[in-house]
Amino acid sequence: MEIWINPACSKCQSALTLLDAEAAQYTVRYYLEDPPTADELDAVLQRLGLEPWDITRLGEPVAAELDLAAWSREPADRARWIEALAAHPALIQRPIITADDGTAVVARSPESVRSALR
Repeated sequence: MEIWINPACSKCQSALTLLDAEAAQYTVRYYLEDPPTADELDAVLQRLGLEPWDITRLGEPVAAELDLAAWSREPADRARWIEALAAHPALIQRPIITADDGTAVVARSPESVRSALR
């Protein structure tokens, strides 16, 4: 299992604490330092069953600079959103856990972290 985190994020720290308490085996990816590629993002989105706009942090300053709130959310615009996330990883919702069974979750709650352990 891999968890994408920002070490300054309290939700990420909570997820790590829970994983440690459950003695889970995982790898940490500091996604701001090691940003996912567009292909990696596409694969994770498929595992999540979400669209790129579903995991975009619209409150980030770069989101305002890009005017992401005004971007179309049609299937034809999916690649544009993925490229924006790859170019600006601070826009990616966190933490994201990719489990060994092929599933993935946006692990913002203890329940979602636990779901990755099943």
